[in-house]
Formats: sequence, structure tokens, C-alpha cells
Amino acid sequence: MTAGPPPVSPLIALLTAARVWDAELTDALKPIGLTTRKYGLLGHIRGRPGISFSELARRSRITVQSAHTAVATLVAAGLVEDSTAHAGAASTLRVTTSGEAVLARAAEAVAALDARLSAALPGVAEALCEAVRRDLGDRRPNNLQLC
Repeated sequence: MTAGPPPVSPLIALLTAARVWDAELTDALKPIGLTTRKYGLLGHIRGRPGISFSELARRSRITVQSAHTAVATLVAAGLVEDSTAHAGAASTLRVTTSGEAVLARAAEAVAALDARLSAALPGVAEALCEAVRRDLGDRRPNNLQLC
């Protein structure tokens, strides 16, 4: 007797949905001049001005070298200011006024996608928020507002 297809794994379902919505976010951020990675980096820098490249890399789950490269593009675009005096010195990264404006536009795009997600998948958005609240607990950064 031939078995039917295996049941859908919750993990695979979540990853599939994440890829679909990540593509939507990528498309929404592109006209603003951001990638999802740059958006995340800007958010971390705004949330913790003066953050070190090591901490920025750790929070973003990228290498320190990748963080340096990405921040250099943000600096070149005028979105971040790096007042590091010299190589090896502690960084003093901060989001510029232009960076704040870009983050505001990105927040509008995210809000629109959140509304679409909630409409397309009723109950899923709240379940995701609840899972993140529960799983992060006290490890949630002070500036992270959940749902």
C-alpha cells in the first residue's frame, strides 16, 4: 500500500511563508534604497547609537567584515555617520537625519505588509507575535516593540 504524502511540517510551512513575505519586504524596501539586511542594521544602530561593529555583526548574524562593508555603504548613502577616529578605535555609529527619514518610510512599508499579512492569514500574525513574546521573554531588546 502506498503511503500518501507526508504531513506538512510546521517548520517547513513557517520557512515557506517567511520566504514569501521576505520577498514582499524586499520588494517594498527596494524603492527606498534598502535591503532587509541594511534595514536591520539601521534599526540596530538607531536602537543603540555607538554600537560596536562586533555587536552589530552578532545581532545581525553576519561577520564583522560584512558589518563593516554594509555600514560603509550606509555611510556613503548618508544614512549613518561613523565618527570613528581611526582604525581599531571604538565605533561611534549613529543614524543621520536622512537615515531616520528612510527608516520612517521603511516603517510605513512594514506596516502595510503587516496589514496585508493579517488580512491574508487571519490569526497567524497574532500567533507569531505571541510566540516571539513568549520565546524572547526578558531577552527582548528595550527598543523592540512587539505587535
